[in-house]
Amino acid sequence: MATKTRERKVHHVVPNSSAEKWLVRQENASFRREFDTKEEAIEEARKLAQSAELGQIKVHRKDGNMEYESTYGEDPPEYPS
Repeated sequence: MATKTRERKVHHVVPNSSAEKWLVRQENASFRREFDTKEEAIEEARKLAQSAELGQIKVHRKDGNMEYESTYGEDPPEYPS
């Protein structure tokens, strides 16, 4: 079970400022990589999240709203327990 001392590495797939390309950014880190297509960005984010002990991707739409998220490693606990 995940503990508070181990944090999940969260990668966001978001459009860049011109909405012409897609970025993979890691929360609370300076990691940032740019891709021509959303599919390429999702593939890279998924690889990064799956390689982490606890990983997660959050995929956003072109308007910036959340589309979906996926977790890798231990699943977060369900509430209420």
